[in-house]
Amino acid sequence: MGWAIPGRDRAGDEIERRVGPRRRESAEPGRIRHRADASRPRATVMALGEPAEYLLSQESLTPPGDRRGAVEQVGTDAPQAHPASIGPWARGGAEEETDMTTTSEPDLDEVMAELAALEDPRILAVNERHGDDHGVNLTTLRGVAKRIKKNQSFAEELWATGDSAARLLALLICRPKEFSGGQLDAMLREARTRKVHDWLVGYVVMKGPHAEQLRLEWLGDPDPVVAAAGWALTADRVVKKPDGLDSSGLLDAIEAEMADAHERLQWEMNTCLAQIGIRNVDLRARALEIGERLGVLRDYPTPAGCTSPYAPEWIGEMVRRTGG
Repeated sequence: MGWAIPGRDRAGDEIERRVGPRRRESAEPGRIRHRADASRPRATVMALGEPAEYLLSQESLTPPGDRRGAVEQVGTDAPQAHPASIGPWARGGAEEETDMTTTSEPDLDEVMAELAALEDPRILAVNERHGDDHGVNLTTLRGVAKRIKKNQSFAEELWATGDSAARLLALLICRPKEFSGGQLDAMLREARTRKVHDWLVGYVVMKGPHAEQLRLEWLGDPDPVVAAAGWALTADRVVKKPDGLDSSGLLDAIEAEMADAHERLQWEMNTCLAQIGIRNVDLRARALEIGERLGVLRDYPTPAGCTSPYAPEWIGEMVRRTGG
């Protein structure tokens, strides 16, 4: 399931990161839990402070092309309860790889015109309140990506336009392993909107060979948005490959810095705190104590049936569900 990052995905991005048609092992904060059912729409998350009419997911609940009454809830960076998305983002909810490759080169002008035609002012209005600047329905955007298929060179052309919708499309059709570490670092520093930032980390960096190198470089970056990416990668490693991590040292940093951290950085640090508490029995008591004492996201609005991003509750729910 996906998770929302403060501002990035408090509702929207978080959804992208963790929600999928299959039932996942972990409970994502702010995500609606349900059994696998291919006939059901993707789960939805309420954006922080948004009224009921915005209880709509990043993926529209109506089929592509059917816009009747559909308003897409885009990139809230709410502590995915974006952040969601690994909480997008377990940010393990990345696009599945495909061997399909474009047989004929797409035309950049034609695709940009298509994206412009897909802009919906209602979606844009919601997104702008949460730090994003595109108005394209993401289900429809995925349809465009499916038609174009994987195409690294065209993905780089789309990214170079600087347009957020084009960059999201680029992240769907690129081949993550073909980027250099330097390219990804530059892309992250350019990706200031929450959805683009979230997809870049969850769909591309985490799936490529430079994730660990960039995790270490970004963790201590003075830019809190860049540092947030480092913590997102760290939380992902806590889940997938904890061996060799200084989890006790990570808790030291979280304890000292999380309470006053930038919203997006705070969200990712909180996700890391929760994952350590869930996965590491020896450090669980300390993780719970830190979460309770700092109280970060304690009052985060969480719809009924969803898991709160407040670390002690998140840890407790997962331990209960897994019997661990």
